[in-house]
Amino acid sequence: MEENKFESWAIVELFGHQQIAGLVTEQQVGGQSFVRVDVPEVDGEPVFTKLYGSGAIYAITPCSEEVARLAVERLAVRPIKIWMPEVHRKLPPLTIDRDEIYSLDEEMRR
Repeated sequence: MEENKFESWAIVELFGHQQIAGLVTEQQVGGQSFVRVDVPEVDGEPVFTKLYGSGAIYAITPCSEEVARLAVERLAVRPIKIWMPEVHRKLPPLTIDRDEIYSLDEEMRR
């Protein structure tokens, strides 16, 4: 018996009151099943993919591609971008004064 694979444009509701829309399919990673959402390009943002475990999903609403693309525009979910302000790059590395930590630890024990 062949297993039915889910593939549909949809709006996915996630716990934490988040939503994402796109082409929804299933994907196996490390022997685990994930819900894959391929978000189409919108407003100059590139296509991107997010994978969710079943425990993160509250509901999946299948819809037409047109409705899903409108939802992508309105939800404005964007791909992860690596962000590091210049100021952080210029800061010296954090140093730890072990003697100060030990003295604080001793004071807390009293």
